[in-house]
Amino acid sequence: MKKNYIYAVVTVLIWSTMAAVVKKMLYDIPSLEALSVSSFLAFLFLLLMNLKTGAIREMKRYSVKDYAVMGGLGFIGLFLYSALYYYGLAQLTSQEACILNYLWPIMLVVFSCIILKEKFTFTKGAAMLCSFAGIVILSLGGGGSSGGNAAAGMISCVIAAACYGLFSVLNKKAAYNQNISMMVVWLAAAVCSMVLGLVTETWVPIRGTQWLGMLWLGVVVDAVAYLLWALALNGAENSAKIANLAYLTPFLSLVVSAVFLDEKITLRALTALVFIIGGILVQSICETRRGKR
Repeated sequence: MKKNYIYAVVTVLIWSTMAAVVKKMLYDIPSLEALSVSSFLAFLFLLLMNLKTGAIREMKRYSVKDYAVMGGLGFIGLFLYSALYYYGLAQLTSQEACILNYLWPIMLVVFSCIILKEKFTFTKGAAMLCSFAGIVILSLGGGGSSGGNAAAGMISCVIAAACYGLFSVLNKKAAYNQNISMMVVWLAAAVCSMVLGLVTETWVPIRGTQWLGMLWLGVVVDAVAYLLWALALNGAENSAKIANLAYLTPFLSLVVSAVFLDEKITLRALTALVFIIGGILVQSICETRRGKR
């Protein structure tokens, strides 16, 4: 369990940079182009890693059906999630999109109860109500200063959170080798976003320091962090306890966005964030005390 928590904490630190990096890239690069390129970089990194470690040999263990399932997981959990989240980032401020994005751990708890048959408790229900109250608070007063479609951005981020929560649970249930699975998942995300992007967007050349952002997003945030998170969840006895650590990310992300994007941290955003993560923290404390009895 200690190793799982280390994986989760490292992931949280890396993910805290995601909103700011993506928001900055989307100033100049279409969202699906950014998603396709970064996803392909993630796939290449994982492919090289699997070749070096010899894990690539395990690919022969899986059938065509298994790879179809992995591709489906990539479509739901990384293509749909990322495309919707990127759209939300383009419409909202970085802090607003990030706060809504971190509804996904509560979605993970919900889907864990439905699909994995983990026990649904009163505290989990109270946590859900508290977190969704945060959405209401964040929606009051409009969409910050981004100048986009605030309502569409918020809806997009909430659906994205549901997609990733579902993906996390289905990925755990499938129980594939995560080194292989995440490689296939990112390839599926890269292909899906490329196909849709070439039809709906006008792609632009990526130049200079933009490649640094792409490499950070594709290799560190996408490949390394998502793999560590999948390993942390799959090795955990209780998915909800690991998911709780993800609520450290939006606090750190607000600071990163304030420093690198000059976004003002608003009282409304902080209040919404407290509601969204507060319920889960109460749930975690109650379940910890219950477990000690």
